[in-house]
Amino acid sequence: MMTPPKVRVLQAMAGAAKGGAEAFFERLAGAFERAGLDQAVVIRDDAERAARLRDAGVPPMELPFGGRLDLLTTANLKVLIRTFKPDLVLTWMNRASRMCPKGDFVHVARLGGYYDLKYYRNCDHLVGNTKDIIDYLVREGWPAERAHYLPNFVDDLDAEPEPRAAHGTPEGAPLLVAMGRLHKNKAFDVLIEALQDVPDAWLWLAGEGPLRDVLEETARQCGVADRVVFLGWRTDVGPLLAAADVLVVPSRHEPLGNVVIEGWSARRPVVAAASQGPTQLIRDGETGLLAPVDDADAMATALNRVIGDKALGEALVSAGRDAFEADFTERAVVRRYFDFFEQVAG
Repeated sequence: MMTPPKVRVLQAMAGAAKGGAEAFFERLAGAFERAGLDQAVVIRDDAERAARLRDAGVPPMELPFGGRLDLLTTANLKVLIRTFKPDLVLTWMNRASRMCPKGDFVHVARLGGYYDLKYYRNCDHLVGNTKDIIDYLVREGWPAERAHYLPNFVDDLDAEPEPRAAHGTPEGAPLLVAMGRLHKNKAFDVLIEALQDVPDAWLWLAGEGPLRDVLEETARQCGVADRVVFLGWRTDVGPLLAAADVLVVPSRHEPLGNVVIEGWSARRPVVAAASQGPTQLIRDGETGLLAPVDDADAMATALNRVIGDKALGEALVSAGRDAFEADFTERAVVRRYFDFFEQVAG
């Protein structure tokens, strides 16, 4: 049984309706509640997020978190801080950090990317979810003793596979799964191009975004449209990974690579482009395979290698699962947060 710190924590998230940081915020708030932390939570107006938090036992306050003329949010935050009396306020990303009022508490901001530090001038400590982000903060002039690495966790993904027949996918075909926003940073165009040289493999692409039409046209031009399935935005990643033979993370820019950890949790071999996050996580040839960024030929070679070598796939799965259990379970990460809270606010 984990003993929570004797610290009152207020969390504030003003992010978008969908996104990796927002999803982790919800998981972490629920994990804190299960571990007995004395916490209060504030979010940007979002009925669906509020409902999910309430289901996790974390009733949130909803505020506008609008632009410069939004006086209501800061006023209500001041009232909540005065009544809840937090020892520590944990703000997520730019807007919540900028709008947090000063007070008699330790202000910590959590960053999941390489953000402009002008939004964090009033913070006491910054948390980054990769070591590379911590290095960036120090390079930008933030004091090293006030920059802290705290990783994300993912759920222990154990689910029944999504039926291949539901998406017209042959049972015997190698199945690649990739997930994320359909945005240039995710480099799904490179993965689709690589599919030309991965015979018989099918690709399930879970995500939505501004490049969907472009990616569908890329698949047609590459002659692989009949082997690419666009699933739309999915939050139930467990069944998708359970159905997959390989998880692919082709991103040009990926600060963390949370999906890599999900692949490890689900016991699937991971092939990724060597962008920031995956490079920090993956030991090439041991816990996954890395290919150069923006290199469709190298990506195809790595995919064919893991598809064609069962022993290699099994070794990658075993080492990846060991890495997940060592550092990225809910219990391991919550314990690190609690130790950090006691260190800076206890």
